[in-house]
Amino acid sequence: MVACGLSAAAACETTASQSGAATAFDAERAWEHLRAQVVIGPRVSGTPENARTREYIVSTLSAMGIKSIAQPFDGRTPMGAVKMVNIIATLPGERPDRIILGSHFDTKLFKDFRFVGASDGGSSTAALLELARVLKDQPRPFTIELLFLDGEEAVAEWTATDSTYGSRHYVQHAKATGTLAAIKAFILLDMVGDKDLNIRREQNSTRWLTDIIWTAAHRLGHQRHFLSDITPIEDDHLPFLAAGVPSVDIIDLDYPSWHTVTDTLDNVSAQSLKVVGDVVLAALPEIEQRLLKP
Repeated sequence: MVACGLSAAAACETTASQSGAATAFDAERAWEHLRAQVVIGPRVSGTPENARTREYIVSTLSAMGIKSIAQPFDGRTPMGAVKMVNIIATLPGERPDRIILGSHFDTKLFKDFRFVGASDGGSSTAALLELARVLKDQPRPFTIELLFLDGEEAVAEWTATDSTYGSRHYVQHAKATGTLAAIKAFILLDMVGDKDLNIRREQNSTRWLTDIIWTAAHRLGHQRHFLSDITPIEDDHLPFLAAGVPSVDIIDLDYPSWHTVTDTLDNVSAQSLKVVGDVVLAALPEIEQRLLKP
């Protein structure tokens, strides 16, 4: 592995790309993306640290040869308007219809302790960056969109209007621009770094999408990480579901360090990132085949 610090991300990815085409999800590369975010510290929407995280995401994608665009908006929060920015990167496919892989990169604001969100925000963003590297040179029937969402966390207390700012704005914009119908599936990653990885089937998620992903996980031998239990979770997939987009939330909320000072590198694992990355990669061809059926 080429060890990369935050400032050396672009050089690292350039060196890596020269070593050959990506073929598999690399846990160490994903871990470095996770570590880089934790080094930045709390990444609360509207803060300089959040902006540095966006810069890291954009520069990492750029070094891979993947263009991205910013989608700025004002989050109307209980504390007033907050400047937020989604990052959208596109891997063109044979058709413009797209499958979105998403993660939020912001962290929740806590005034009484320093929250660095190693799993909550950091892990899924890291996994998404590594998935970008793996997928970028692969042929695909559908366009793949990599969606890095700002403002998932509540500014005060979680409600339907104080949460999921980035996903709600993205869906509203897609409706306004007439591009919503081109979204064929939304796969959300969130909190996938727990050392003791336990991902339950999310109750609100689209059944067929969940089935394909869980079947792929079991086929790879990861049934102890992808459990059959069902639990309801409110997350960035809900605005997509409400708009009629088949969506699934891959999340480990059974995480003792959730929203605590201990959500640090000590409690997350590169292997957990790889388990989730491998499962998504194994499930994608089946999802594409399902969507290709008349």
